[in-house]
Amino acid sequence: MFILYSSAALVLGCLIDRIVGDPHGLWHPVQGIGWLITRWESFLRKRFPSTPEGERHAGTLMVFLVIACTLLPSGLILLLCSRIHPMLGLLVEALFCGWLIAARSLEKETRRVTDALNQSLDEGRRAVSMVVGRDTENLSEEGVVRAAVETVAENTSDGVIAPMFWMAIGGAWFGFFYKAVNTMDSMVGYKNDRYLNFGRSAALFDDVVNFIPARISGLLMVLAARILPGFDGRNARRIYFRDRFNHASPNSAQTEAVMAGALDVQLAGDAYYFGKLVKKKTIGDPIRSIEREDIVRAHRLMYMTELLALILFTGIKLLIFALVSMAA
Repeated sequence: MFILYSSAALVLGCLIDRIVGDPHGLWHPVQGIGWLITRWESFLRKRFPSTPEGERHAGTLMVFLVIACTLLPSGLILLLCSRIHPMLGLLVEALFCGWLIAARSLEKETRRVTDALNQSLDEGRRAVSMVVGRDTENLSEEGVVRAAVETVAENTSDGVIAPMFWMAIGGAWFGFFYKAVNTMDSMVGYKNDRYLNFGRSAALFDDVVNFIPARISGLLMVLAARILPGFDGRNARRIYFRDRFNHASPNSAQTEAVMAGALDVQLAGDAYYFGKLVKKKTIGDPIRSIEREDIVRAHRLMYMTELLALILFTGIKLLIFALVSMAA
């Protein structure tokens, strides 16, 4: 029954995210995870020596503490609700699933970049600075659009398909596990002076939990580019297999490569972070110049990839359920 229960929760969660999105003005579980990370970082830094080794040990311990402090309350809430009534448990599970999927919020935040660019380049730079980690003060309009498209591409995996993958395996509880790891990476997984050692374990663990989902995301996005009109599906496949490792992270370029190929544009390349130039390989070929409308096109590709992932994950779960039922 868990297979049917978690499948229904995942489908409902995708619908909740698509129709309702994240709650506004209310507490969000990811905010709680962020609060835990901040508090544990402050606590552990005071108790471990400020040496490379001490910071690595503190960062590793923080990974386990944040995961434990995330899984314990979320697991208790899910268990308590299901014990009160199965339908209440399903409703809460679906609500959590919807909150852990970030497709609608990703669309909303990057659509603001387009709206801001319609006002001025400075407004566009400010808008995109809210969703990327690079320095944006001196970006051209193409640079602003490129940063937004890259964010949609990368987070199609990190914020949409990866949490769906983990929730397909273990329900919302596994979704919280993934979100704890991914949020730690986004908060402390930087290669700067402050987090080079402290955030190393979080960054490595994030690479591990995203390894399979990133590749599933890339392949599904290739299929999405072949299905949707207006995308270069053949080039998406070609660039995926050519450029999917053109990134320091083993996972980030998987979907960026497909996006670049599907749009016939070039992504990535050198960027400034905290005032320092970081040399990066380019992804894709500059068949045409990137334009504002590519942000909306990236949204379309993201949503089709999400739909294909939902069909794939629920289909596999229902097949397993049928086989188990037949065996019984």
